[in-house]
This record gives sequence, C-alpha cells and structure tokens, in this order.
Amino acid sequence: MLVDTHCHLDEYSDDELEIVMSRMKNHVMIVCGVNAFTNRRVLQLCDTYNNIYGVIGIHPEEIAQVKEEDFDEMEVMLKSSKVVGIGEIGLDYHYTKENMEKQKAIFIRQIELAKKYRMPIVIHSREAIQDTYDILCQYRGQNLQFILHAYSGSVEMAKKFIDLGVKFGIGGVVTFKNAGRVKEVVETISMDHFLLETDSPYLTPEPYRGTKNKPYYVKLVAEKVAELKRMPVEDVIKITSNHAISIFRLPIKLNRSEENK
Repeated sequence: MLVDTHCHLDEYSDDELEIVMSRMKNHVMIVCGVNAFTNRRVLQLCDTYNNIYGVIGIHPEEIAQVKEEDFDEMEVMLKSSKVVGIGEIGLDYHYTKENMEKQKAIFIRQIELAKKYRMPIVIHSREAIQDTYDILCQYRGQNLQFILHAYSGSVEMAKKFIDLGVKFGIGGVVTFKNAGRVKEVVETISMDHFLLETDSPYLTPEPYRGTKNKPYYVKLVAEKVAELKRMPVEDVIKITSNHAISIFRLPIKLNRSEENK
C-alpha cells in the first residue's frame, strides 16, 4: 500500500478525480488545504472517500486574505477524525519578502494550534530555510511532529532538521535530471526520515514532467528512491507507508504480505 502524504485534489475535475480514485483505491492519500476554501474541500473529500485523510492550514502565499474566522473554522474542522494534521503552512520568500514578519506570525500561530491539538505539521519552506529552522528550534523537545514538504536543501541542513525530529517529504523532483541536491539527500540520509508525496497536480515526475501530476505517480517516486538507495522498491514503500501511518496516526494496518516483503 502506497501513501501519498501530500496532494491537492481541489484542482481536479470530477472526471479526473474519478480516475484518481480508481487508480488509488487500494492506496491512501493525504490531501492538503492552503486556505479557507480548500480546507473545506479537504474536509468534503475526507467525508466522501475512505482512503482520503486531510491536513488543513493557511499557506504563506494566502495570508493576505486570511481572516480571524478562518482560524476559528480550522479549530472546528480539527474535531473530524479524518483531519490528521496542520498544513500546508510555513514560509515562502520567493515572490516577496515584504511580509516576512506576518508570514512568521501566521506560521507560529498555526504551530501553536497543532501543539494544542497534538497534530503533526506539514511545512512549506521556499527560499526561507534558515528562518524555518530557527522557528522550529523554538519547539525543540516539545514532542511535535514536523514534515518538511518538498525538501530541496542541503545534506548538512537536513541533518540539522533531523536533530529537531523533522521528516522529509520526497516527491517528483527527485526524478529530475537537475535535482542533484535532492538526490544527494536521499542517497545520504537514512530511510528513517523520509515520506513519499506527489504535491499533485504540481511537480510531476519524469517521464510525465510537463503534464498534470497525479497521486498514483507516487509509485514513480518510490522507484527512484529505491534506485538511489539501492534497495527493493517494496521496502521503500513499506518503510515510508509505516512512517505515514505512525506520524499521522492513521487507523490503517499494512496487510501481512506487505509487512513480510
């Protein structure tokens, strides 16, 4: 059983979603919200499909529109058994650094919400790796689970994050020819610290790069990780699925044949 720990299904048509659900019927997806609208869609998908779980949050690119009631609504949503984390939250300085302090404040507020409800946290960090690390350092030893989505930093920085208990989401970028740093991280860092993801519909892996990403392409990510780690793909799937089940406290058990592979 594969677990795509990070995808966005709100951008799929009904026909596209039907294909996704058919291809993923024996696998699990964790769907991420980025604002009030998509958080509601996440909850709707969770309520509709047994194999979909959700994380909800306010993405750093969405903070200009955030309202106080959005946080109140998130607290209500967190009472759903199918909502298993806070995310996608974090920092993004790619387009602007003018709102850095507001980004940090919203990020910290949502970490505090995760702390209150004992939820794992899915983090977006783009051109903000040091500030992300500095904020997470404030929570060292507080028994919080952090997943750094689409990690693209160095091995050295990865080791610093590992000291904070961070796991890394590895997605389609690892299949790109020019993704040297991500490949080095996968080759160097223990499998103990990885989860598989797609970030669908974005970051489509080879050989489908340039088309809309799909959650079932997570198998291609698993195959590339297996190649880089020189280990059977079945072991990569088993290890990363168990990580996802544990971190997100999913009410799932791998069947015996998967456990014995």
